[in-house]
Parts: sequence; structure tokens; C-alpha cells
Amino acid sequence: MSMQKQAGDSAALMTVERGLEVLRAFRSDRTPLTNTELVRRTGLPKATVSRLTSTLLQVGFLRLVPGKREFELSAGALGIGHAYLATNEMLQAAQPLMQELADRLDVSVALGIQDGIDMLYVGYRVSRKVATLRLGVGSVLPMGATSIGRAYLWGLPPAQRRQLIDEHKRRAGAQGEALERAIEASFAELEARGTCAVLGGYQRGTYGVALPIRAGSEGVPMSLSCGRADVDLDLEAERERIAPALKETAVRLEALLSRFSGYL
Repeated sequence: MSMQKQAGDSAALMTVERGLEVLRAFRSDRTPLTNTELVRRTGLPKATVSRLTSTLLQVGFLRLVPGKREFELSAGALGIGHAYLATNEMLQAAQPLMQELADRLDVSVALGIQDGIDMLYVGYRVSRKVATLRLGVGSVLPMGATSIGRAYLWGLPPAQRRQLIDEHKRRAGAQGEALERAIEASFAELEARGTCAVLGGYQRGTYGVALPIRAGSEGVPMSLSCGRADVDLDLEAERERIAPALKETAVRLEALLSRFSGYL
């Protein structure tokens, strides 16, 4: 392969990667974003973002909000995600156990994987008695600030964990040291008790209790969490109530999913 061909392939790959970064910047709440907001979320140069949004408009992955200079995901982009979730046998197999846990504890139950430095919900079930958290499949939550994210971090190999924590510290700026201490406190909980609990990590008045799991025959790292909105709660009491059933479900889920091959 010629050097010119290799350079062309590398440039094409970088363009695709950056295009995916722009698409990932959109959240499940479907809030439209301007180029300026996309620059802030992705860290890409303004000229690059402008070029990418123009291309993504042309290929049908983004659309302009009528009368505004804001973008939102179009059916083309959403269709890919929905097709993936609808056809993934591993995720479909997990749903009954997750629903059973949600109904048993009157909570929402989420299954998350890494999405850059965030966590992506690829499974979500909720009890009928739970007040809405405005979350669901496709929701993206901050890894460093949530129980599901910290449990995921704790389950990673040390070098990979350290790299992600350092990136969170860098992005948090002046709050970086405090964030690392909070993450380490959750790690200590996981080491001692097998779960970590976080109050208000993503939304005020909400909590989550989580632990890491491995899914499929390849042991894909994921995390499983229970949560609920409650403005008047005893977090320690909730952890004691939730942890036994959460641990039991995690064991059953890992056993169930171990028969599936391939990666998510």
C-alpha cells in the first residue's frame, strides 16, 4: 500500500470518528444543539464541527430545527440506534430479569456501557410505581458523577481505569481533585460492600445504587444500577434495601448472558 493511500485512509477514518463524536454529543432528551454547543461538547475545532454538521445534514443524520440555527438527530441516525437495540439478543435477554428487579423493589433498573467518558443506557426497565426520572434506553449519563459510572470504572483493569479518571479530572478543571476523591470513595464502598450509592449525581433528588458486571462469553464490562426519584430518603437505608436483590440479579444476569458470544 502506498504512503499516499495510507494517508488517505487515515484521513477518512479520522473524519468518520469525528462525525460519530458529533452524533454522540446529542442526548436522549432530544435537545437541539448549535454548532457552538457541539464544539463545547466534543472539544473539536469550530471549523471542523461546521464542516461535519453540513455533511451530516446532507446524508440525513441531522436536520435543522425550522427557523433556528440548531441541529437535532434525524430518523437516519435514530434508526441505526434503534435497529441495534432491537436486534441485539443479549440486550433482549436481559430485559425480563431487569423488569423483575424493578417490580420487586419499585425502582428503575439500568444496564450501562461506556460511551467515551460517559455511560450509555442500553437497557432500562421501570416499576409502574416509580416517579419518572426522564431517562430510558439511549440516555447518556456522566461516568464520574453517577453510581452506574463509578461501578463501571471500578470494574475496569487498573490502567484503563486510571486513564479515564485522569480524563475526568482534566475536564472537571478546578473541581477535578474533588471529583477524584468522590470516585475513590465510591471505589472504597464497592471494595467493602460490593455496591456504591450516589445521591444527586445526575439529577437532584435522585439516587442510584450500582455494581459492575461482565456480559457475554467475552466478558464485556458493563454496570447494573437501581434508582429512583425521592426528595426525602435515607440513602443508607435504601442501599441496604436494594443491595441484596441487586447482587442476586447481577449473578443471574451474568449467568444468563454468558451463553451469548460477540460484543455489544
